Amino acid sequence: MIAIPRNRLSLLVALSVTGGAGPAVAQQAVDARALEEVTVMASPIRDSQKAAIDAKRDADNNVDVISADTIGRFPDQNLADSLGRVPGLAIERDQGQARYINFRGAPFRYTSLAIDGLSIPGAENGRVPRFDSFPSVITSRIDANKAIMPGDAVSGYINISTFDPFAKEGWAFSSDLGMGNQQLGDGDIEKLALRTSWSNETVGFTLFASENSREQITDNREYDLELVDGEVLVNELDFRSYKVTREDRAYGGRFELRPQNSAIERLFVSTLYNEFQDFEERNQYILDFAGGAAASGAPHKAGVHGTQPLVMANRMLQDGVYENSTFTNTLGGDFALGEWFVEARLNLTETENSMFLPIAMSRAGVVSGSYDLSDLENPLVEVTRLGTEETADLSQVDYYMTLGYLIGSELTIDATKFKLDGERDLTLAGKPATLKLGVELDDREADGFGVAQGYGAFPGSIDIGSFATDKVWDTDFTNSINGTYYDNQSLRAAWEQAAGGLSVEPTPDQLIKLDEQVMAGYAMVTTEFSWGNLVLGSRFENTDYSSAGPEGDYSDSFTNVLPSAHLNVNLTDDVKLRVSTSTGVSRPTYNEWRASAAVNITDKIVVGGNPTLEAEEAWGGDVALEWYLGEASLMSVGAFARNIDNVIYADSATIDGGVYLPSADGEEWTYTGYVNGDNGKLSGVELNVIAQADDLLPALSGFGVGANLTALDSEFETRNGTRFGLPGTSDLIFNTSVFYEMDSFSIRLNHQYRDDWLSTTENDSMAEYWAAQKRMDLQVSYTLPTPVFGADVSVYANANNLTDERDVRYVGDERTPNQVEGYGRRYLAGFRVNF
Repeated sequence: MIAIPRNRLSLLVALSVTGGAGPAVAQQAVDARALEEVTVMASPIRDSQKAAIDAKRDADNNVDVISADTIGRFPDQNLADSLGRVPGLAIERDQGQARYINFRGAPFRYTSLAIDGLSIPGAENGRVPRFDSFPSVITSRIDANKAIMPGDAVSGYINISTFDPFAKEGWAFSSDLGMGNQQLGDGDIEKLALRTSWSNETVGFTLFASENSREQITDNREYDLELVDGEVLVNELDFRSYKVTREDRAYGGRFELRPQNSAIERLFVSTLYNEFQDFEERNQYILDFAGGAAASGAPHKAGVHGTQPLVMANRMLQDGVYENSTFTNTLGGDFALGEWFVEARLNLTETENSMFLPIAMSRAGVVSGSYDLSDLENPLVEVTRLGTEETADLSQVDYYMTLGYLIGSELTIDATKFKLDGERDLTLAGKPATLKLGVELDDREADGFGVAQGYGAFPGSIDIGSFATDKVWDTDFTNSINGTYYDNQSLRAAWEQAAGGLSVEPTPDQLIKLDEQVMAGYAMVTTEFSWGNLVLGSRFENTDYSSAGPEGDYSDSFTNVLPSAHLNVNLTDDVKLRVSTSTGVSRPTYNEWRASAAVNITDKIVVGGNPTLEAEEAWGGDVALEWYLGEASLMSVGAFARNIDNVIYADSATIDGGVYLPSADGEEWTYTGYVNGDNGKLSGVELNVIAQADDLLPALSGFGVGANLTALDSEFETRNGTRFGLPGTSDLIFNTSVFYEMDSFSIRLNHQYRDDWLSTTENDSMAEYWAAQKRMDLQVSYTLPTPVFGADVSVYANANNLTDERDVRYVGDERTPNQVEGYGRRYLAGFRVNF
């Protein structure tokens, strides 16, 4: 084991090398000497980068480095933003806010998440980590491991480390207070983070709290388009404006004992609760040109311009909420047992993920209309009263009927994990070596239901028109339909009162009830040589699971053996070569593994789970060459390749609707289920440069640049032999930042870019892509030259999305977008206090 020094900077470096004190040393699938991105806490920017690069240079493992100012000195909203600056990692956003990570261009579930070295369930579907619920300010370090997996990952493993109370002796306090504005909709942004700690030689504790709130307008246009002889055929145009309030909060702490002159090195208990809530009001109009043409018998022609004498208009008004939370608690101890150093951990984690969307859905209003799609990102529609040229007010149209439409889902996962790891020094063939052994038991219970839907007549006593306001939509698009807002919250309150409450009850075929137990053991040997070291190991995992459904229960058991090898060679004092081969496994999500199906009677679609799905298995290799250019500068190049068996994707077939709804007997419905494909491949090349002028061009002291570029390729084969790329794979990912820091002042401009990528394989469209995205962000900060009441105080200003980008999604071809969203720019100013 690496001895943990007591002074702060060397402690932080040692933590980064080992992947975290205690459990992260031994628990990584086969070893802690992994290819990982390391975030090291130090200040200012140059000191932070120097500490990280020193850790990289001295480490036994293959390490790619980002500095701690990625969290503290970038204008990041959450950990997804911070991780998106790492070579090979790309962000996927929801309504403009970073949420998911595509690790090396792979699906979300190929990434595993851990807190302080212990892997936990993903809050979404049991496998998918949600990084928008973890505010970056509570985090001391992020490790993004690329070549070593904890057994349940294929592309990467991200470990979030909370603060160590022994990082500073005595009392310490840190706070971050900020306020800002979301330009579109003039929404308020609030940020608050507090942390305190105390320690002496034997006792330490830390407490932290964080709360963030963001109000925004999401400007949305959605489309149903197709190509006919090379021309666009307009079926539907969908105008939406969302009023969104997103809140996240996190609380936690750690209490730790480090007895002196004892075989017990430390005992600790830690807790972390984080929660994310998305309150969402939707104002939506769907203009159905194809349906109007079919109803009236009028021709429906292709073209970017068109007029229809009859257009079917639908309205949807929503006041709903999406929520997810993680509550994780760990009891641990490290102690000496003869020649062995032993680490024991017991962790209890509960995750919850839910949504509830009550929608007043008015259907079959009739108007006349014309459209102009010459600018696909700004569709224009003019709506008139039926058969006239008089402008129609869509809030006052007579709709044929209004339904109360309820959508809900809920999933709770209770996980218990026990780990026991041990290591000792020994000699192999005359060479110093370290042996590590470990066992782990991970027990998870998932209970809830998939997307449940309920329909009923909307209360006739409620006049929806009376909730219409004269406030015009906040939009950067052309509001050609003259959309105005409704008072959605009051409308929902009236609906709840009239209905005696609102809830959605899942049918038995929508339930998720799944138990999963994974028993694992590993062994690893690290042998030191004059030229570097060699790490060999293997992990054994046995998985038992059962899935309960309305037609019976299904259970199965399977075993995975996951070997790996890592070679680290010092070519010169400043050049290192890292070569590794590793294996991994990705089990199906709980929604995919469930023994039930969800029925959508409106769209005549059934989506079912498949408890017989096999886990995805991967093997591959990494190689990296690192050149240390100076104390705080480096250049590296790496390449990797993975082969993936049993790739999970959604496939569809036509069924008789009478199977699920007697009145639909004879109707053709679509059944979508999850199946295993084959021959998956994922490969890429990564370039990374961190350059400080103080190292390379002293005349430009204070200036620096960080840049990384990743080129990716992926594919897999469906059961019918068709080949697709893996969801999340952009061909090119590029991040760059230019900064200047001198004395107390720093300024940093950052640019992120990723090109098109397949959105998902969790539905069978298999051709839905996000178009290329880019973001430009800026941060300026200044530290006051003298302490204030003994505290260091700095002020900062952030600006996000400076170029006011929109995000576009399309089906098959960029000529047929199905969604365009805009959010505006975001500004935040605040101050930080540390003592």
